[in-house]
Amino acid sequence: MPAFEVLSPDRQSVPFVFNSPHSGRTYLSSFLQTSRLDNTQIRQSEDAFVDLLIKDAQQLGAPILKANFPRAYIDVNREAYELDPKMFEGALPKHINSRSLRVAGGLGTIARIVGEQREIYRTRIPAAEGLDRIEQVYKPYHSALRGLLDDVQEQFGLAVLVDCHSMPSANSSKHNDQKADFVIGDRFGTSCSSWLSSCTVGLLQNMGYHVALNRPYAGGYITENYGKPARGVHAIQVEINRSLYMDEHTHEPHSGFQDLRQDLMEFLSALVAMVSENFSKELLAAE
Repeated sequence: MPAFEVLSPDRQSVPFVFNSPHSGRTYLSSFLQTSRLDNTQIRQSEDAFVDLLIKDAQQLGAPILKANFPRAYIDVNREAYELDPKMFEGALPKHINSRSLRVAGGLGTIARIVGEQREIYRTRIPAAEGLDRIEQVYKPYHSALRGLLDDVQEQFGLAVLVDCHSMPSANSSKHNDQKADFVIGDRFGTSCSSWLSSCTVGLLQNMGYHVALNRPYAGGYITENYGKPARGVHAIQVEINRSLYMDEHTHEPHSGFQDLRQDLMEFLSALVAMVSENFSKELLAAE
């Protein structure tokens, strides 16, 4: 199986790209052998099944980029070289970022932990292996994402990236009195137009969901790096509460999965329609 896939529509008819960078669930046996975790524990960092929840979005006329590799193997929602030297055996490049908060928390480009502070590896990783993951998986993934956005912007004059994730239910109410069903992230107004954020939040609220904006998730590296409204690229992150569609203990979808999938299709259809009808006035004005 390839490291990632692009699900392409019959025809690109809307200025959107959908992205699911953390839902990969293909674990190399060589990787599993280096881990101290069992096959269920190591899956705790997955945005489980998000790619399946949004797979119908290509019917709206936009591509979906989805990871098959797991986040525990390499995290493309980080800078390329957010690395913890203590994890590796051998020399790393001088240009690594070893002081980021994400590295300190064990969640760099190559993560040290999953879930509730569970250590992934039995021993240190050879530096050459870690750097090979960046060359063979991380860089091609971002090249594909950049290519999709460039193609869309060339065709429509702008591009909208919807970066799709899921969140543990235990964390979703950290900064809210009521447990959020969705957290929308726009990097506090810097990664997309306020009009797009308002539309996204409003559509989900009108469907009866409790929605938070930027807290506790404002968007990661992908949202921050690609969201450049002044250049015509708008990026917004959508975090979905996992309890809506799966049992977080057994790691299996539950009866709410199909209902949520239908709701997401309704939501994304409405968002695409609103942008397609109003983008020249609203989004281009943000440039």
